[in-house]
Amino acid sequence: MEWYRNLIRHPKYRWFVIIGTLIYLVSPIDIIPDVFPIVGQIDDALLVTLLVAEVSQLLLDRTKTTKGEKNSDVVVDQPISSATPVDVKSVQVD
Repeated sequence: MEWYRNLIRHPKYRWFVIIGTLIYLVSPIDIIPDVFPIVGQIDDALLVTLLVAEVSQLLLDRTKTTKGEKNSDVVVDQPISSATPVDVKSVQVD
């Protein structure tokens, strides 16, 4: 799967993968025909899973990019490791 990860890191190829997956799902030609019970749907389910993961990652990247542009003036005062601890008292509820 390393070749797949390298393929989708490039923005142009990411769109090729998404469009190719959509074409394959709509196409009547399958690697494993849907005539075979369960096994025929496995390749389609796998591709739908990859498609959903890829599109959601694309949307998350776009959201991070737009938030990064809006919050570019935010300055972090303290690193997380040097933050002061907070004491919390817990009570058991029966």
